[in-house]
Amino acid sequence: MWVPRLLGRSLSQLKTINSAQFSRQISAKIVNESSIEVQPEANSKPLTFPGIWLRDNCMCEDCFHGSSKSRKLDWDNFDTRIRPVGLQTDEQSKEVLVKWSDAHESRFSLKWLKERSFEPDKQQEYLRDFYRPTTRHWSGAEFQEIAQHFSYDEVMSQDSVLMQWLQALAVYGVALLRGAPLDEGVVRRLADRVGFIRRTTYGEEFVVQAKPGAQNFAYLSLPLPLHTDLPYYEYKPSVNILHCVVQTDSPGGSNMLVDGFHVADLLRRDHPEDFERLSRIVVDWNDIGSEDGREFHNIWRAPVICLDAEGRYTRINHSVPQRDSHFNVPLEEVLPWYESYARFVRLAIADSHSFKTRPGDVLTFNNIRLLHGRTGYDDSEQSPRYIVGAYLDWDIIYSRLRVLKKRLTASCQ
Repeated sequence: MWVPRLLGRSLSQLKTINSAQFSRQISAKIVNESSIEVQPEANSKPLTFPGIWLRDNCMCEDCFHGSSKSRKLDWDNFDTRIRPVGLQTDEQSKEVLVKWSDAHESRFSLKWLKERSFEPDKQQEYLRDFYRPTTRHWSGAEFQEIAQHFSYDEVMSQDSVLMQWLQALAVYGVALLRGAPLDEGVVRRLADRVGFIRRTTYGEEFVVQAKPGAQNFAYLSLPLPLHTDLPYYEYKPSVNILHCVVQTDSPGGSNMLVDGFHVADLLRRDHPEDFERLSRIVVDWNDIGSEDGREFHNIWRAPVICLDAEGRYTRINHSVPQRDSHFNVPLEEVLPWYESYARFVRLAIADSHSFKTRPGDVLTFNNIRLLHGRTGYDDSEQSPRYIVGAYLDWDIIYSRLRVLKKRLTASCQ
């Protein structure tokens, strides 16, 4: 039963009631003694909120620290049997006021409640549009269609373009910036525009060029097979930034990219036994060497295809040179794994797309999703190749993207 709001009384003066209504615009009632049903406006679908969840999210000064956006609730004494005992709606402030069985009082704005609706379509909208954009997997033949280009200057000066670049990177895993200055500071300025550089064994910025006595396979002019960077890190750097300062005039030196999630899709669909094997059997990835006088021996054990509890991709690991000789699996699993891995590699090579960046281009791509490589080239003083690189982490990128979305949405309202 819907009951009219009692005018002229404070919430503390209200007797225990099961429901309240102010007007045809906002209505609320207690259901099943434990939840609250809110009808935002006449003829709209009611929204149901668990009482315990509302009590946990009370934002009064006693329960919530405003400046740090953090709960202050004492969970040592939190009563999970808490229930609402009284309701009131305020049409002017568009709020629902709740009195609880522990004598506490809370108020929730209608806007806040609608944004946190338990309706499945609203939850999916939040996960898809705000938490993390839904990825779109692509084949090599679709590269020209999905690879978006942005002006470096506009990314650095316009928040709307910065947001578009990060959104494209999140959805497709790759985006190209054009027209960057030909100096070594570009990758740091770009990383600072988003957040900050991820440091690794090889420092913050790194230079990809042919080097005598190279400690890393990438620092040779030989063909660089498709791979993901640093699979031997438990928390692998997420996004590569590669700034082309000088490009070789020789026929080689082209970038190769392939969507590892798409290759995994092909395996899952056409070769399910290979997919199961590569997503289950743990591989030892390692890197041994020294950089700037510091020795290192990095190891991380993980499958080629990493999945979450719901079967969604979280990470692709692939590097033929950087697999350890230790292989801690039963003997009967060894040959089948090699056969499955060989199929994965062949599919990746067949689906890869090649292109050559030019000076001023900044290639950015998802290192936990895309495999990348490079064709061999002739290195000489007359035809050098000089690429400056750095890494960003997805936590930093997603954080920046959410801030930009909120800010730009608010400015349009």
